Amino acid sequence: MESSRWVTDQPLLIEPLLAETEDAACGALVVFAGTVRDHHEGNRVSALTYEAHETLAAEAISTIEARYEGEGLRCRICHRTGALALGDTAVLVVVRAPHRREAFAAAEAALEAVKQEVPIWKHEHYAAGESRWLDGQPLLPIDGDNHA
Repeated sequence: MESSRWVTDQPLLIEPLLAETEDAACGALVVFAGTVRDHHEGNRVSALTYEAHETLAAEAISTIEARYEGEGLRCRICHRTGALALGDTAVLVVVRAPHRREAFAAAEAALEAVKQEVPIWKHEHYAAGESRWLDGQPLLPIDGDNHA
């Protein structure tokens, strides 16, 4: 898979995101790193695989970042795809703001938006040898009134 600034199959690096958000007017910096944990819903997880529609995912992440730019806020997000081992970083969210409350709120809202709006799908692999796809986002909105 080809790499972009928002979605990449390469290990995620925090330094570029910190540099891109640097702003002397911001007194708060919140960094969130979502990592692969060893359990989910009672299952022992051994690895994860993320797949994405890279172009749409990059556009969606860029749009989310733009929501948290301006009025003193700076936001950068990057999500990894491909095979990830336990402890690997799957997503990074960096937010700077003049004050901590705004930074924490924006970081949490941005991460929730990624989970709800970005076409990235998670495939969990379990220690017992089974695996399953977790619910993800459809490529197109599902609307009962509009059918293609």
